[in-house]
Amino acid sequence: MLRVTDPRSGPRVCDPQRPGYADDLEIAFDKCSRRLNLPRFFAAAILFAFGLTNQADEPIRLHPDNPHARTPPDELAEFFAPPAQYRSDFGSFLSPLLFADGTRVQSPADWQRRREEILSTWHSFMGPWPPLIARPRVEAVNTTRREGITQEQLRIEIALGGEMVDALLLVPDGVAPARETPGGVGGLLRRGNWRGVGRAVPRLTDWQLAQRGFVALSIGKPNARIDFTSTNKPRTEPYLGVVGKPVRVEPLPALAYAAANANTVLAQRPEVDPNRIGIVGHSFGGKWAMFASCLYDKFACAGWSDPGVVFDERDRRKQNPNGSVNYWDVWYLGFELGATADPENAGPFRKLPTEGQARTGAYKALVDGRHDLVELHALMAPRPFLVSGGTADLPERWPALKHAIAVNKLLGYDHRVAMTTRDGHTPTQEANEQVYRFFEWWLKDRE
Repeated sequence: MLRVTDPRSGPRVCDPQRPGYADDLEIAFDKCSRRLNLPRFFAAAILFAFGLTNQADEPIRLHPDNPHARTPPDELAEFFAPPAQYRSDFGSFLSPLLFADGTRVQSPADWQRRREEILSTWHSFMGPWPPLIARPRVEAVNTTRREGITQEQLRIEIALGGEMVDALLLVPDGVAPARETPGGVGGLLRRGNWRGVGRAVPRLTDWQLAQRGFVALSIGKPNARIDFTSTNKPRTEPYLGVVGKPVRVEPLPALAYAAANANTVLAQRPEVDPNRIGIVGHSFGGKWAMFASCLYDKFACAGWSDPGVVFDERDRRKQNPNGSVNYWDVWYLGFELGATADPENAGPFRKLPTEGQARTGAYKALVDGRHDLVELHALMAPRPFLVSGGTADLPERWPALKHAIAVNKLLGYDHRVAMTTRDGHTPTQEANEQVYRFFEWWLKDRE
């Protein structure tokens, strides 16, 4: 992980939305990546679909006393319960089960109204999405085959303003059209960054998931490009919106809009069951995956790797030396809507708001209104999500996650919120395996 020192805020992680840096979203493949010569590509989202080609239409594994629940496998079960010290702790967050007027949600019908209220409130602060693209254009650039996986380089129409975005699609051998295959196909959208060379530390990888039978669509920020020839680190400006035009949607939800359209691209492929598409990402990618999955309910499940699952303005440089949970930065939620997108002058990391940095943009409005990301987590219910926690998301985040558990309990569901932990920000092999197993469980497992 590359470290930088900003004179105004001290050592910080190289955030890929910060001008010139993409290291924080790097995907490092295993040793086979050196032979595969995968491109250096600042990928922002990857969709995966698992294909069942020769199996009968088998039931999803259900909890014996609740037909709406599915029991997680033994190796994941412990991660669906908070540690003892947090089991009765909901923190100081306002409950998402309270309407804006203070009325408590009492029933699933009430929750549907409250859910719409949360969505409306957040979109009003962040800027409403334009209509989603019903049939995004898909342009094929190149197709290759490697070790039983077909790789297609694409340009797809998914971003605000109809911008075309570079993408890579991985299709494992043996995947039949879902509409012709009993059991169908599951899907997954993943966030990350493709690089041409492996690294010693494993990151979440689309190639690993493709090897497990998932179809993977990887998309980049609109200002990122696939380069099969370069061996340099990808360097891009932060994405703020369509360059030179007024920004109508904050950058982070604007990227979530692109991910929602990428979901449509994958869902319209013949190999994919549109009801089984998920999303996962790490760090900045984890923020993107969280916002996309919470704001767009056609994602069946989600994995968020150490994104910072709450607004946190404490100075946590000792606990989290790789940086703070910087939603206040202009490339996330701190942009002043109506100003022109000028990524070359986006500036460096800001100081912490607790160090005198004024809050701006939607971030200011949300914090001033006592809104926090627990409201977005609640929008996932009853879809499951896993937080792969590191230094940004320590076990102390469980009180925030318990609010999503409470919403699921109201709806009659268990085993929908999980959290794993590790010592560092960078994913470990064990942490990656837990994420892979989570998606296999929800999108793939059959009895």
